[in-house]
Amino acid sequence: MSSTRPSDVFRPDIPSPARMYDYYLGGRDHYPADREAAEKVIAAMPKGLVRTAARENRRFLGRAVRYLAAEAGIRQFLDIGAGLPTMGSVHEIAKGIAPESRIVYVDNDPIVIAHGREMLQGVDQTAIVQHDLREPEKILDDEWLRRTLAFDRPVAVLLVAILHFLSDDEDPRRVIDTLLAPLPPGSHLVVSHATADSFPELDEAIQVYRKATETAYNRTREEVAALLEGLPLVEPGLVWLPQWRPDADTGLVNDPGRSVCYAAVARKP
Repeated sequence: MSSTRPSDVFRPDIPSPARMYDYYLGGRDHYPADREAAEKVIAAMPKGLVRTAARENRRFLGRAVRYLAAEAGIRQFLDIGAGLPTMGSVHEIAKGIAPESRIVYVDNDPIVIAHGREMLQGVDQTAIVQHDLREPEKILDDEWLRRTLAFDRPVAVLLVAILHFLSDDEDPRRVIDTLLAPLPPGSHLVVSHATADSFPELDEAIQVYRKATETAYNRTREEVAALLEGLPLVEPGLVWLPQWRPDADTGLVNDPGRSVCYAAVARKP
């Protein structure tokens, strides 16, 4: 992880996407700079949309993990860009279905790492490590990750609401390919990605992130699909968040574009 990135060190005066996301979800782990930036994003969008979209993204994560653990038989999870711990974390869901599940969380925010370590005390076969998605080789080489996950068995790589913090120049498809390369067939990839396809205002709203520790980039459905090209998609394919295997808790089923995110689960052939 580059030592020059603003996300590498604790800077409460610079908005953090992880802490802004916590604010959208109604959490408590944020600072004035985070709240001010988050409120600018909220004000730039239709009333209630940002908080609703954040909740639906979290619900999608839960549905995807339940599918992977209960139906696909996955017992290893690599959650990159995990964010601050909230109810329904990956290890809670996965271990609730299969107690032998192994989970590694990855984030570059020091606050996430500190809270994650506290949260995971006493949780078997689960770890949290500090790395940046832009350096996937370092993630894969991490000692604690290698102690926790076995690459000779399928792994689910979770890139939920994080790829939109990589620019085209940072080549998100290369990052995906690097992460999947050492994993065996049957491994899975979970993705959600912000888009302005349904609400063009989001293009202006995300400019707030230019003053945060990470810049955000919307992509169209075609651009998100290109990131997944060649990977078989689990039904129903690339869809709006609420359209991916909705359950009784899923909102926005009648207006899925208000989630301002596409979602997909892919399987490595």
